Amino acid sequence: MHLLRWWRAEDGVLLGGLCALTIASMWGVWREMFLFAYKSEEQSHIFLAPVIVVWLFWIRRHRLRRLHPQRSLIGPALIATGLVLAAIGFRFGYDIGRHFGAILALVGAIVTIVGPVFVWKFLPAFAALVFLMPVPGKVRAPVAQFLQEYSAAITNWALDLVGVPVSRAGNLLTINGFDVQVAEACNGMRMVSALALVTFAFVFSMPMRNSVRFTLLALSPVVALVCNILRLAPTVLFYGYASPTAAGLFHDFSGWGILLVALTMLWSVVATLRWLEVPITPFDVAGE
Repeated sequence: MHLLRWWRAEDGVLLGGLCALTIASMWGVWREMFLFAYKSEEQSHIFLAPVIVVWLFWIRRHRLRRLHPQRSLIGPALIATGLVLAAIGFRFGYDIGRHFGAILALVGAIVTIVGPVFVWKFLPAFAALVFLMPVPGKVRAPVAQFLQEYSAAITNWALDLVGVPVSRAGNLLTINGFDVQVAEACNGMRMVSALALVTFAFVFSMPMRNSVRFTLLALSPVVALVCNILRLAPTVLFYGYASPTAAGLFHDFSGWGILLVALTMLWSVVATLRWLEVPITPFDVAGE
């Protein structure tokens, strides 16, 4: 049975055309968001967000069998709201207003053609669109500072514990005469943003009770801190005892590689809950 049996060619043309028109009308804002990702490592999670959106939609594609496009006036209302938010953002210099307004207008274009039920059935995919927004500086700075301070302190303690001579002054670690600035070597905010996105994708990629989902999402800052430390410790060793080229390569590749470590940690948490016979899915019954 074809997944799109209810869909007509004109539905696809209208949907694609209206989405393209909405994006084109706010092209400057969309371009700005992706320039944030291109120019700042702290916002690099934006490049991963479209992949996650597509993935969360794809794994729910079977729901298309019971859906068919339904025109809705809620869509134009969402488009208008998005345009107003963007205008307010431009007027008063609020980046979050411009960025969220552009995303809301795109969602409105989709709702106009396919209806709100479609969005509800694929809500996790649409919710992941929020990760296209750069993290505001007022949020990014204190979170990054917190993670960097604790990462530096714990890494210093761990290296001392195994006999590696290292000294610390704030967020600066000195090893073998080489200074490693934690803010540059392992940026905590980049880990939080990327790991929050990966955690979001993980919990909505499999059937889970909402309580378990929200618990795992709440743990993402802790996972980010642990992953940042796991990345920072060998990075410091590379900068202290390896060539600058090797240290730079490890620094660049470990940033994305640590996401696999985060996924392993999340799988381990779920496996531990199952071992403890904690109900994970809506179909689980404790004690069975």
